[in-house]
Amino acid sequence: MGSSQKRAIQNYRSRLSERGLARFEVLGRYADRDLIRSMARRLAEDGPDASRLRAVVSQTIAGEPPKRGGIMAALRRSPLVGADLDLTRPREEGREIEI
Repeated sequence: MGSSQKRAIQNYRSRLSERGLARFEVLGRYADRDLIRSMARRLAEDGPDASRLRAVVSQTIAGEPPKRGGIMAALRRSPLVGADLDLTRPREEGREIEI
């Protein structure tokens, strides 16, 4: 490889590192190629989707059970919190049945 090619690669990699990215190679099945590329692209964007994807993949690989209280946290984020809804039901004994 010529010196100009080496210099171009060094410049490219330094620009990537300035953005907080790194180039690396992975081995995988050919059928997973598009999946891995799309995951890498999503992770490089570093938005809320990337954070969610990192958490799910990390949790799956680590084999950790899901955190407790997820449903309660979702209910607390609901727009109906503090809406003073009356959710009581009338108590009825039911009907008489002859057997």
